[in-house]
This record gives sequence, structure tokens and C-alpha cells, in this order.
Amino acid sequence: MKKSDHKLAMSSLGHLKGTSRAWQLQTAKARFSEVFRLVRTEGPQLITRQGKEGVVMIPAEQFDQLIARAHQPKDLLEFFRKSPLVGLELDFERDGDTGRNIEL
Repeated sequence: MKKSDHKLAMSSLGHLKGTSRAWQLQTAKARFSEVFRLVRTEGPQLITRQGKEGVVMIPAEQFDQLIARAHQPKDLLEFFRKSPLVGLELDFERDGDTGRNIEL
């Protein structure tokens, strides 16, 4: 994860603090089934240890989306180099169309 992505993710945790979405580690362990259910129905849950930020529990689908974004090519050239169509021979020839005659 890039430093800027990490800062953005950490700043977005602010809305989880002080709500029912924040759990102390001991409580989260004791009530894991409830935390799991809430992740699936209400979204990410913040789990802290000793009052410090720890981890965020998110649905698997959301994690998959984050991972997919992290593996996107950085530029167009890289995108084409990694394309499954690399090496495929395409016919780019065009007809010798010269346009049409228009009477003015």
C-alpha cells in the first residue's frame, strides 16, 4: 500500500471511533460472532488494543476490491504490456477509401 493510500485509509477510520463500530480486542474476541455479523450487515468494524488503532475487519468482497485496485497497472504502457492479448497478431490494414465526392 502506498503511503498516500495508507494516510487516506487511516483518516477514513475517524468515523469508526467512538461508535458501536469500534471494539476493544478483548470484547471483539468474546463477541466475535456479533462482530462478524455486523461487518456483513453494517460495514467495517475497528478493533483496537490498549486504546490504539489496531485492525479493521471488512467483508471479503470489499477486501477483494481493494486488492484488485492495488494490482492495477500504473500507466497505459504497463496495461498493454500485461494484456492477455500480447503477441496476438491483428490485421490493421484499411481500405484505400478516399472519401466521397460532394457537389456544392
